[in-house]
Amino acid sequence: MPGASPRGTYLQISESLRQKIEKGKISEALPSEAELMRTYGVGRSTVGRALKALKADGVIESVQGAGWYVTGTGDRRPLVEKVTDLLRGPDAEVGAPFPSENELCEQFAVSRTAVRSAIAQMEGRGLIAMGPNRRRQVRALPEEQADS
Repeated sequence: MPGASPRGTYLQISESLRQKIEKGKISEALPSEAELMRTYGVGRSTVGRALKALKADGVIESVQGAGWYVTGTGDRRPLVEKVTDLLRGPDAEVGAPFPSENELCEQFAVSRTAVRSAIAQMEGRGLIAMGPNRRRQVRALPEEQADS
């Protein structure tokens, strides 16, 4: 944000994000903090202050392990549950290839760190494992979730 005073930069970023939300340019998940840092040319603490200001106003909410969302929108389940749902689909079968980390990052719009954490949890539950050619495969299908 060229020409901005350091003290007010986070307020300018929060106002810019607020306008994008109001105009529908951001309708569910906000860009990652890293993307916001690149977009606005600022550091992590400035982006963090901008997001906290929007959170304090009730415009956005933080979902641990999933990012920031416009309040009242989106799937708030942990990423591991969303990724596990891929194994509940009609085409899921034992031995089938599992999506790559890059594919999961794109599909769920989350960081590689978040994807790796979800994969580690799924490997720990025996649902997926590294197969030939360093490609993960489905080892078992999850039990159906009971409707609450």
